[in-house]
Amino acid sequence: MIWETIANIPLQQILTFMAGALVLNLAPGQDVFFASACGIQSGPKAGVLAGLGVGMGVIVHLVLATVGLGALVAAHPEAMTAIKYAGAAYLLWLAWKSWNAGPVDPSAQAASKPWNIIRRGMVSNLLNPKPVLFLLAFLPQFTRPDYGPVWQQIFGLGLMFVISGTIVTMGYGVIAGVFGQVIGKRLGIVNKIAAVMFAGLAVRLVAK
Repeated sequence: MIWETIANIPLQQILTFMAGALVLNLAPGQDVFFASACGIQSGPKAGVLAGLGVGMGVIVHLVLATVGLGALVAAHPEAMTAIKYAGAAYLLWLAWKSWNAGPVDPSAQAASKPWNIIRRGMVSNLLNPKPVLFLLAFLPQFTRPDYGPVWQQIFGLGLMFVISGTIVTMGYGVIAGVFGQVIGKRLGIVNKIAAVMFAGLAVRLVAK
């Protein structure tokens, strides 16, 4: 079993891994900015749901990395480039929708469909090829054949990373959502702020 294999890893190494994972998750990246933009646009609940969607996307990347497909994709630059530009196009589409959405309507925020927000977070993450490279570079550093099957170690440690990262991203989304609600009561620019953040993410994705 996967968790039996994880139990073979020394506790000190697990704690070192979790400390590194927490630092990496706290550093704002595309996922954090995406959840924050959703929170600003539609409130704290949307920020939480966006963070959940992002976490679901990372799980897909983790599965691909575990079975080796992540390495296959990473070995073909043209595939990575295609995914990257598709992700940038998706973020620009979200920016366009947000920019033209008009002032924030609290009742419309409450009526937002949870699955739509989760789906947006998941798609945004899946169209970002960087998690594949990160998982393939970070997780193997904490594995050893004598602990058990390496693929089980990668998947188990990856799940721990995903859980902590999802919680952190949700937290950022909540904070941004509270901020968005406060300024939304006074100004009609919340959607514009979200649009700028989405567009900035698109540029950032292509530029790196």
